[in-house]
Amino acid sequence: MSKIDPSEISTLIKQQIEQYSKTVETEHVGTVINVGDGIALVHGLDEAMSGELLDFGNDVYGMALNLEKHHVGAIILDESTAIKEGDTVKTTGRILETLVGDNLLGRTVNPLGFAIDGLGTIDADEYRPLERKAPGVMARKAVEEPLQTGIKALDTLVPIGRGQRELIIGDRKTGKTAIALDTIINQKDEDVICIYVAIGQKESTVAQVQETLKRHGAMDHTIIVSASASEPAPVLYLAPYAGVSIGEKFMHEGKSVLVVYDDLSKHATAYRELSLLLRRPPGREAFPGDVFYLHSRLLERAAKLNDEQGGGSITALPIVETKAGDISAYIPTNVISITDGQIYLQSDLFNSGVRPAINAGLSVSRVGGSAQIKAIKKVSGTLRLDLASYRELEAFTQFGSDLDEATQKKLARGERTVEVLKQGLHEVLAVEKQVISIYALTSGYLDDLKVEDIRRFETELHDYFEQDEKGSALLEHIREEGTLPDKEAIDQVIDNFKKTFA
Repeated sequence: MSKIDPSEISTLIKQQIEQYSKTVETEHVGTVINVGDGIALVHGLDEAMSGELLDFGNDVYGMALNLEKHHVGAIILDESTAIKEGDTVKTTGRILETLVGDNLLGRTVNPLGFAIDGLGTIDADEYRPLERKAPGVMARKAVEEPLQTGIKALDTLVPIGRGQRELIIGDRKTGKTAIALDTIINQKDEDVICIYVAIGQKESTVAQVQETLKRHGAMDHTIIVSASASEPAPVLYLAPYAGVSIGEKFMHEGKSVLVVYDDLSKHATAYRELSLLLRRPPGREAFPGDVFYLHSRLLERAAKLNDEQGGGSITALPIVETKAGDISAYIPTNVISITDGQIYLQSDLFNSGVRPAINAGLSVSRVGGSAQIKAIKKVSGTLRLDLASYRELEAFTQFGSDLDEATQKKLARGERTVEVLKQGLHEVLAVEKQVISIYALTSGYLDDLKVEDIRRFETELHDYFEQDEKGSALLEHIREEGTLPDKEAIDQVIDNFKKTFA
């Protein structure tokens, strides 16, 4: 039997005393009193902030939205089946954030910045809060630099500038997403970072979008933020704010960013769902009273910053779906009043083969000519009027009356204008080629051609300009200078081509 040495014991006790450190941790803890449909009511979180991240345990998180007298209404950012009544909830002291940075380029992520494309995890670069105050008036600059879409009907009639908010509106299946994707594809060599936010889309549709962008080499400068239709309403609600937060990181670095929200109708519906579940009082069409603020605080974050702020920009292309062409419905009128113009797509035009199906009469850009290069502005001056008078005469001639020569000429020019503005899916066109097409149209070079030959004439004309020494020099002049070169030189090249056109 070994003897206990008292000196050893005292040495051990002294070591333990020296190593002892006293720390006091305080936690704000609450209890779940009701849970269901992605919403949890929590009692006892008196210190919670609006928009704060809440920890429900088991890697389930939520966000505090309703701060009421006896409880906090929180949205759950995961499956709510793991949460039950009586569970403990902790505050984190952090406002909800998303992952941002260059590592996201070329990836598909959820609204919190976590990869969902199966290509491995994304290294955390930086986090930014989802909700952020929009840049003030003095931090902004006038929108003057064009954002080329590669779509003739847009770049000539409804120009978009960097820092603008331009709404794409129309019924389902009229080509709204196609216009947004073509614009993203056209930014390949324009040094613009694109963010496509898919709200409530089918996962197969998002995969299709990703494949289309990859096929056209546009995925390298694009980030897809997806909150699919199978996700709970709170995740759909957060998606567009995550998209613009990711974009703001690049904007404050002085870069140009394009953010597409596809679409805000589903966003408003998701917000209505969670608002009703949180027992917020319903207003018109059961939407809560702050549904206008929902979109205004999102779209106001799109801006062109002044040079002191770095000169970066976020251009927003929100998409809104209408029912039976009704643009005076609640959500469409709300978003129209916030944006700087709208591109209106019409079902009748789409079904009659006019694609993109842009109604030039109802589409408008409130930035206008200041977002166009001088060459486009010069050649497309009369285009809108030609199109408007053609639509008017077209309706009139359905009565079958005899027409004078001037009216016949106007109708012929209108038919050719409509044909020139047609464009195939994902066939974006460089701005210098657009100038040549519109110049040939407005200068009367297409008046003696059959309408069915015009698309072929245009394609071959572009090829001729690229191969001809004088023609390629003219294209380069438009591309580099942005101005219209000598008209005689353009006329000469077009005349030479017309002699060879069969």
